[in-house]
Amino acid sequence: MAEPFRVSRRVEFHETDMAGIVHFSNFFRWMEAAEVAFLRGRGLSVALPWEGQKIGFPRVSASCDYVRPVRFEDVVDVAVTVERVGRKSVTYRFEFSHGGEPVARGQVTSVCCRVSGGDKLESIDIPEGIRAKIV
Repeated sequence: MAEPFRVSRRVEFHETDMAGIVHFSNFFRWMEAAEVAFLRGRGLSVALPWEGQKIGFPRVSASCDYVRPVRFEDVVDVAVTVERVGRKSVTYRFEFSHGGEPVARGQVTSVCCRVSGGDKLESIDIPEGIRAKIV
């Protein structure tokens, strides 16, 4: 398995709740941002033109388990690993840590779709050129 892609971010004040810890919903935003950074580093995106058609990767599943809280101004490291590449889908694993200690684990599955007519999605096989850049 390849080395995980890594990105870090500092917790913003607006991402915390009344108890002063990061609100759980922000981990989903961070997973998306880390996925986009991972794909951008490979010349891809979650939405891109490909061989004359618009391709997108909408999420069909997302989960996150929390181990310990993080707070305002903490630096959170996110490791992204491609867990599985299927015929039409990609599953990413996210490991969140602060100071070397795990704080959360998440997973997102996205499906490759052709986008047409503004909002019509049709799942398609992941094009080989995209697959080669993901794995």
